[in-house]
Amino acid sequence: MKSNRFITAGALALSAGLVLVGCSVDGTDEVAQVAQAERTKISMVLWPGPEGEAMQVVVDSYNANQGVVDGVEVEQVLLSRADTFSKEATLMKSESDQYDIYFTASYLISQHAPYLSPIQSFDPSVYMKSSVESLAVGGEQFGLPLDTSMHFMYFRNDLVATLSEPSNAKLYSEIAQEVLGKDLSPNVDASKWNWDDALATAAFFTQQYNPNSPTKYGYALPAKNLLYNTMIWNDILWGLGGNWLNSSGQPDISSAAGKQAIEIYSTIYKKGLTSPDSSQWEYAETNAALTSGNAMMALQWNAAYSELSTTGETSGKVGIAPPPGTGPRSHVHALAVAQNKFSANPEAAQKWLSYLATEDAMAIYAANGGVPSMPAILTGMVGTNASFANLIEYANEVGYSRPSIKREFDIYTALAEELSPAWVGQKDSAEAAAEADKAMAELLD
Repeated sequence: MKSNRFITAGALALSAGLVLVGCSVDGTDEVAQVAQAERTKISMVLWPGPEGEAMQVVVDSYNANQGVVDGVEVEQVLLSRADTFSKEATLMKSESDQYDIYFTASYLISQHAPYLSPIQSFDPSVYMKSSVESLAVGGEQFGLPLDTSMHFMYFRNDLVATLSEPSNAKLYSEIAQEVLGKDLSPNVDASKWNWDDALATAAFFTQQYNPNSPTKYGYALPAKNLLYNTMIWNDILWGLGGNWLNSSGQPDISSAAGKQAIEIYSTIYKKGLTSPDSSQWEYAETNAALTSGNAMMALQWNAAYSELSTTGETSGKVGIAPPPGTGPRSHVHALAVAQNKFSANPEAAQKWLSYLATEDAMAIYAANGGVPSMPAILTGMVGTNASFANLIEYANEVGYSRPSIKREFDIYTALAEELSPAWVGQKDSAEAAAEADKAMAELLD
């Protein structure tokens, strides 16, 4: 970012030039109008939710300050969380100049790269290394990292703490036997949970099995046929030692781990540990189930912490743990923005991207709910967002960003299509796994 001295000098020069074109008695209104007219307007796509809300504050700050010096005004356009990338794909293929900046991600950058211009000015050393590398194609940086995204197991820590009470041990064991067919004891350390612990705890806080539970359901399951829900399901697959592909590069959802991962979701749904409506749930509905007190825990995106920690029944009561399992077990990717190769305003677009690459811009983003891929920013804001400490720790310890596959985004979509019926018990796990493998094989050809 330019120094204050440079900004001041630039602003004075701009003002002096504007005065020459004429103004009203005090000059204020007409100068503002001329300044507005001379600024290049660019548009940037993002999606609604915490990222879009946080970015709007950055956009407003830029337009009121650095954007005046740059002669650039940014408009943010929020598309649907479900359809953003499909709409962008259509625009890219038609070489449209409708938007100057596209929203992208590490799981899409290889497909988007032919339609993007490389980032001209940014310092990779201030970012998480994995985020930068995941957005480069052929040795060129096409995506500017925004959020590093991964998953936490969020839970009501006030409720889990009650499991240590001796009076709950017998009931917990009885419920575990009824739901899972296993004799289990309460585990109050969520960071050490396996999936038996998680499921038994969810059952204990489900009123069908424990009428005294303060929550109707123990779990909030995002089971809608949606590719982003597949990313969350991947945590279970990886935590059980499975993967998309075997060592020979062939689809492997039909492995024992793959079928078991499907059955864990199916158990949550068929045993009534989640609402029947969760077959249509995604990010917003999962958050709502937790903050309303309807559900006790859920695997959810790290970006949800800002809402969960300050809203409703979860305010001040949010516990954070890694997803249950062993080894790498949380999906990790970087969200990003990139310049449209066919933008009619390439210089203005690069000025905006250069600003977004500064710690000043990302500090504003983080303060308003974003999760920038800059460790210095995250570390400095742990006091206001405790989840940042977990993000830094878990990204290194349990995070997994699978090797890039050319049609990765399409594979996520195909997996959601084939697996989501089995998640809610409408299809056998072995049948769904076989169909998922078949769909993946066709996309890998």
